[in-house]
Amino acid sequence: MLPWLDSDIIEFPPVDQALDDPDGLLAAGGALTPAWLTQAYSQGIFPWFSDGQPILWWSPTPRTVLFPAEFRLRRSLAKRIRNSGFDVRINTAFNRVIDTCAAPRADDEGTWITDEMRLAYKQLHTLGIAASVETWDGDHLVGGLYGIALGACFFGESMFSLKPDASKIALAYLTQEGPKHGLELIDCQMHTAHLASLGARQIARPEFLRYLDSCTPSKRQARWLSTLATASQQQ
Repeated sequence: MLPWLDSDIIEFPPVDQALDDPDGLLAAGGALTPAWLTQAYSQGIFPWFSDGQPILWWSPTPRTVLFPAEFRLRRSLAKRIRNSGFDVRINTAFNRVIDTCAAPRADDEGTWITDEMRLAYKQLHTLGIAASVETWDGDHLVGGLYGIALGACFFGESMFSLKPDASKIALAYLTQEGPKHGLELIDCQMHTAHLASLGARQIARPEFLRYLDSCTPSKRQARWLSTLATASQQQ
């Protein structure tokens, strides 16, 4: 039976109790407050649910991660970065990024980024925990991604592109510049062929949790994020 979490008590079951089918489903209930979310991510847990469902919490195994040094910067993408004239900025349009990620897409039946989720992550952004990496073409936002930054980890949530490779350019920037300021690991959560093509790989849950133990010694704002944001805006 799936555990139901009391919204007044921030406590998750051990992640090794997550279901095998569907892979990683751990619990339902709780809340999407900053305290709940930071506790969840620091334990390798994330929310994922659709409209009409309760809050569902997941910790799948294997876990898909991207080590910045393993990002595959293909020749075509490197050429586009050199020639596109795009700029990459951090945290200058977080609300627009998450709202665009949540917008319906031609190949989607719907979105899991519900109004409730958007409000929760916007609150995290005001606390300096949720962040956006944005690709700009002049004054036009053309791509980007958003996620949670804790310790030396970035927990990626979603990305979008309005021009070819715009989200890849944002991710390339994060993998190239983030480690200079202390970023060590990007959590991609679920496996996709697209992520695998960019260098993401799967690791077992125990290994992932060991990385979290070393990367997230506290739930305070990641230091690398603020320095990277300042650097991006001084370009």
